[in-house]
Amino acid sequence: MYDLLKGLRVVEGSAFVAAPTCGLYLAQMGAEVIRFDNVGGGPDFRRWPLAENGSSLYWEGLNKGKKSVALDLSSPAGREIAQRLATAPGKDAGLFITNFPVDGFLAYEKLKALREDLICVRVMGWADGSQGMDYTINAALGLPQMTGPAGDPRPVNHVLAAWDLLTGAYCAFGLVSALLARMRDGGGREIRAPLSDIGAATMANLGFTAETMLSGHQRPRMGNDIFGAFGRDFVTRDGQTLMLLAITPRQWSKALEALGLAVEVAALEAELGVSFATDEGLRFTHRARLYPLFERAFARRTAADLGPAFDAGGVTWGAYQPLEAALDDPRLYKDNPAFQTVRHPSGLSYPAPGAMATIPQDVRGPVQPAPKLGQNTDEVLAEVLGMSGPEIGRLHDTGVVAGADRR
Repeated sequence: MYDLLKGLRVVEGSAFVAAPTCGLYLAQMGAEVIRFDNVGGGPDFRRWPLAENGSSLYWEGLNKGKKSVALDLSSPAGREIAQRLATAPGKDAGLFITNFPVDGFLAYEKLKALREDLICVRVMGWADGSQGMDYTINAALGLPQMTGPAGDPRPVNHVLAAWDLLTGAYCAFGLVSALLARMRDGGGREIRAPLSDIGAATMANLGFTAETMLSGHQRPRMGNDIFGAFGRDFVTRDGQTLMLLAITPRQWSKALEALGLAVEVAALEAELGVSFATDEGLRFTHRARLYPLFERAFARRTAADLGPAFDAGGVTWGAYQPLEAALDDPRLYKDNPAFQTVRHPSGLSYPAPGAMATIPQDVRGPVQPAPKLGQNTDEVLAEVLGMSGPEIGRLHDTGVVAGADRR
């Protein structure tokens, strides 16, 4: 946790990955993020993975450092409170994150009528308002036909929700950008961020779309090969799989040196009339001739031999390992200062990350766990909306709001 956004109040009405990720990043940079959900939890409150006691590890991972308000969003009174929270006064407030539909009780025009300078960041599926999620957007973009082993006819979905995560990060950037603009011109804005546009634009930014338009067909599957460069997985004599990547001339020459392949590769260059050292594209073009040389070189050595040799030469490489092993890796989890062991609303204690960036000039604050559902209902209604104790009590009595789930 850092204090760069200390003093900002952001309200979040959302579910699933993209919008909660936006709120998470803002909270980890110091913003006060207040999330409202349905009494009993929204559609993501019990999402897998689950702890043995049924608590969602997913939910408490994406909501670290936030405050929780539980409302009956099916009731007019609950919806009115949600609207008032999103548009509550304050020069550092009026910041709202949601993935609720464009139309409805959280429509921008309805909220803007309550606060003219409201900034609303809205995650969407498709830009036309139709429903879409990460996997369906990904399928439409053609990536599952590019992913997986060469020759496999089945589409292969990536396990990482990349479009959700990119959209969440882009929304955090968009919200801060709109806030800076509001500080200059006083105006509010709605920023609509459809996963479809994030995905389509990213494919274009990376050259996928231009490549397909000019060639007439999308990129074929090629397993673990790195497109346009030299990179692939290789198996050592002791059966370990290592990923080797050689993009720059230095990476290439040092990899050949560590593997003892300089002479054999020079002979291949002479045969083909090319220089692999000066053109990474040629290494990719002729990878079918290069791979057998590398496969034999890897098969002659153990991972314990190759690792130090690669490191000494500054070769870019990595060992494949399961997450169980990664948890014991000091560079990833075990000794990573971004992680701290905290007690979560599930009642379990395990390491959790704070802000992913390191700011050497600032002190990294402690990781804040997710709240229990409804843990901050009374506090927020009193402090943000100025409700009295009796008024809050009546809302509890009528089921419009709820406190923390104590199970």
